[in-house]
Amino acid sequence: MRQFLVSITKEDDFFIARCPELNITSQGGSLEEAEKNIKEAIELYIESFGVEDLPQKVYKQYITFVEVAHA
Repeated sequence: MRQFLVSITKEDDFFIARCPELNITSQGGSLEEAEKNIKEAIELYIESFGVEDLPQKVYKQYITFVEVAHA
């Protein structure tokens, strides 16, 4: 069992799910559907390419907001 970082954002009428570790993107009409779809996409990626080339060390990532003037 392994965990992957996934970010999900709402864009227009869809939720876009991204896994930056594997450079995979999926979507869904709801948050739950997007999470289910990205999990399936990750499983298909691993099934197709294996785990040998995946980074062994998982780095903790931080996501935050920054405020930029004049944007």
